[in-house]
Amino acid sequence: SPDMLLTPTPSQLFFTKNDPQDPRLGEWAALSQNEEFHFQILGFPDDEGIRLNGGRNGANLAPDLIRKYFYKMTPEASVLQKFSIEDIGNMSLKGTLEERHERGRNIIFEIAQKKHRWISLGGGHDYGYCDTAGFLQAEKTTKPLIVNFDAHLDVRPTDFGFSSGTPFFRLMSEFGTSCSLVEIGLQPQCNSPYHARWLTERGGQILWRDEISENNIVQKLQQIIPLTIHPTFISVDIDALSSAIAPGCSQSWASGLEWKEFARAFDFLIELFDVRGLGIYEVSPPLDQDDKTSKLAATIMHRFIFQNLKKSQ
Repeated sequence: SPDMLLTPTPSQLFFTKNDPQDPRLGEWAALSQNEEFHFQILGFPDDEGIRLNGGRNGANLAPDLIRKYFYKMTPEASVLQKFSIEDIGNMSLKGTLEERHERGRNIIFEIAQKKHRWISLGGGHDYGYCDTAGFLQAEKTTKPLIVNFDAHLDVRPTDFGFSSGTPFFRLMSEFGTSCSLVEIGLQPQCNSPYHARWLTERGGQILWRDEISENNIVQKLQQIIPLTIHPTFISVDIDALSSAIAPGCSQSWASGLEWKEFARAFDFLIELFDVRGLGIYEVSPPLDQDDKTSKLAATIMHRFIFQNLKKSQ
């Protein structure tokens, strides 16, 4: 049973003010009443893949700290319908990294098969493979879309094992042209030209950081994403965003995306496609300032849930 693979989220993270005039999202998760609009949240508290790629420790601490800030947030005022948040806990870290990836993929496959929407909190971006592969395995009908916001392509070959640099190499090697992969915010100083060519030769699309501004990002996405595609998964490696707003990750750059650029693209994707899942990876609390990056991740979760709910009203 998948329950054996997960450890429950500590109940003290489900914040409440005990004030009916000031509800908080912690109360939704604690109640987890089975409403029609269902979001599941799970954590992958594992940063071994980051270490294997030469990165710095700390992302294993992110899932619960992001939850802490998320569950203190209020629901959006304009959303009136009932919805539920089910926090299914953190994945157990027993076994080898390869076994953990297989376990993560199976958990996501079960969620995606039920057509629930979910949010995964990493850990390393190697878990982007678990989210996308589990999703594609469950999504048999049409050509699904994977959108990755990232400074890096993450298509390193697996000759040296699985790491935070390999998720989309694994994905493209396994699923190839049965999905569309779009990578947004790639930074020129972070990527080998050979890796970029490898991806584009396999049909992947790249939107480089330098091509993006707040005013053109939607237009750019419309040019490269086939608008007929529906089921979608959004992967956010937090190092896609500028170190001014996301300093807490193993590799962050001042040249990353600004919040308004990211939010505009994110909202466009939710509005246009059936975005079933969101993964947020590489937040590293020990490298952060004032938990700024964990709060940013919680804000992205909040936006994912409420943009979806507003769309369904």
